[in-house]
Amino acid sequence: MNIHNIIGDVYRLSVNIEDKNYLFEGIWPIPHGISINGYLIKSEKNVLIDLTQDIMDFPRAFTEQMGEVSLGIEDIDIIVINHMEPDHAGWLREFCRRNKKATIYCTQKAVPLLEAFASVPPERAVAITDGMILEVGDYELQFFDTPNIHWPETMMTYERKRGLLFSCDAFGSYGKVEENTIFDDQLSADTHDFFEKEALRYYANIVATFSTFVLKGLEKLQGLDVRVICPSHGIIWRENPAVIIDHYRRYAQYSKGPGEREVTLVWSSMYGNTKAVLSTVVETLRKKNIPVHIFQAPGDDIGYILASAWKSAGLIFGMPTYEYKVFPPMAHVMEELLVKRVTNKKVFRYGSYGWVGGAQKDFEAKTGKSGWDLVGHYEWQGAPTDKDLENIREALEAYCDSLIAFTKES
Repeated sequence: MNIHNIIGDVYRLSVNIEDKNYLFEGIWPIPHGISINGYLIKSEKNVLIDLTQDIMDFPRAFTEQMGEVSLGIEDIDIIVINHMEPDHAGWLREFCRRNKKATIYCTQKAVPLLEAFASVPPERAVAITDGMILEVGDYELQFFDTPNIHWPETMMTYERKRGLLFSCDAFGSYGKVEENTIFDDQLSADTHDFFEKEALRYYANIVATFSTFVLKGLEKLQGLDVRVICPSHGIIWRENPAVIIDHYRRYAQYSKGPGEREVTLVWSSMYGNTKAVLSTVVETLRKKNIPVHIFQAPGDDIGYILASAWKSAGLIFGMPTYEYKVFPPMAHVMEELLVKRVTNKKVFRYGSYGWVGGAQKDFEAKTGKSGWDLVGHYEWQGAPTDKDLENIREALEAYCDSLIAFTKES
């Protein structure tokens, strides 16, 4: 990867994680990779905005890219740390060992993390105040405290004269970035669609819990003349930054509204009796013109289930009773959805049981404070009969009518 000019003497530094077995944050699969972006301003004082992770020879790659504009580690005068998570600041320890002069700008909450994560003494830091402006030659950097997008110490940096927003994790996405797909105006329609899907999955996995703070952050930035968005992951938006802003606003509002008129269906089965009605469930939804996204537990990764569930107005769970309770793999899925605050959903649950039921009672207990509206459920003993299929079809038709009314209200 080469260094890329954005505007004037502002440059993008970047690496891609391409290992298909790598789990982002140790949890989330990234089969299409992910970029880690930092930004360089070459001026009378040289500024580095966010770093990279100290893995896979990434620091060497950043150093070589800086060398393309005749700068080295020792030439950096100011380091702006928007966020202390190691994918952005993991290189800070070694960088500051080699560069003794650079002043670090970060939030007050980040100052103690400098020492905890990177052994950097707090004396090297300037704690910003919200709205503070730092003039560096012809550049005016304004710092905005944007807590919990997605750590409490997160901030964003805005270059006032050129309208550049260095947004850290906000407006980011999964997906590696190739040399010819760095800017939004370089992307085909298919590539835009790919990055939109990866942005949603990134949001649901990483940011969704903090959607209230995302909306607050968007409100704070509303008065700025943002002409280019430079995130720490994903493409740079220089032609139409409003697109990714609108995407993120929509993602955040899913936490308050009904989501899209579609259903995320997650199913589990022990011996095939719950699976036996899956085709009936899907057929009923499609006859009502309701798109359905189907996942199996165990089997499909929770990161993909989260992305679909975050967007969908409806959730359907199909799982058997297991020892009087919800089938354990499904219990794990439910727990993750609740941790990420997937709420305001129309919900239906169905499943088989053996000698006795219990899953429905356990399901209702687990989801009592979820904000889910349990529209209906259906259970049967053993293998489903024709009558069971008829009954579940009728119950699902009523559920679909409720979902359609719910999404019309929005």
